[in-house]
Amino acid sequence: MTTTRLPRAASGGRRSFRGVLGLLLLLLAVPSCSAEDRATSPEEVRELAGGTEAQEARKVAEDYLRAAVRAYDKDTPLVLGLTTVKDVCIGGAAKEWFFQTGDDRYRIRCSLNITAYYGADPKRIGDNLDAVLTAGDHDVSASPPGPIPFGHDDYRKRLVAYYRGLGPNPTGPDTPEPFQLSDPSQTLSWDTLRSSPKTPVQETDPCTENDPPVTRCLREPASATVADLRRRYGMVFSLEMSASDYYQVFKDG
Repeated sequence: MTTTRLPRAASGGRRSFRGVLGLLLLLLAVPSCSAEDRATSPEEVRELAGGTEAQEARKVAEDYLRAAVRAYDKDTPLVLGLTTVKDVCIGGAAKEWFFQTGDDRYRIRCSLNITAYYGADPKRIGDNLDAVLTAGDHDVSASPPGPIPFGHDDYRKRLVAYYRGLGPNPTGPDTPEPFQLSDPSQTLSWDTLRSSPKTPVQETDPCTENDPPVTRCLREPASATVADLRRRYGMVFSLEMSASDYYQVFKDG
């Protein structure tokens, strides 16, 4: 009985030894993998966000968006009263083994959002919209194109007629009052005037964090509010634009 058990015990011991050896090799490999695919540290995010390349990319993106803000104020009857800037840089996640979102592919990425608020005369909303579309006609046909992308197409002509009291709701009978023009680059919204209840442009969120260069939150002027603009002019338009991923660095170079 003893002689028949020894080979089996030896064979089981070899299998056990190989299993332990494999586990040790796996554990030795894990630290190097984790170092390569770790989440970006807060210190690295701050360093990259404050680097020369990020600063240059930030300036280009912000200058472009602010040019559009100024164009509406200069080329249309809308009166600029408040501008908000939200700029956020976030670090990449650790290696995503199961639920992959792509957040582990980059070391850092930064996005910028600017929303401008304008006062306008509600009695002249048709003329205001027509003036925006006229400016857009010019910008769309310019070379290079200007910053206002909304021109006179069929729907927008009927929208102007609707607000001038010369035509029906362009979205159809028994449909909500239009309150927005949208383009991949911009969204222009306004207080509804004929709806009941009315839908006003919302007040901007307060700045809860401002820690450049990782996060920036600006309100210009600091004391202005959407409600103040509405009291002064009668209605409010908002222009929202963003520069998504204006700066990003991938982990693979």
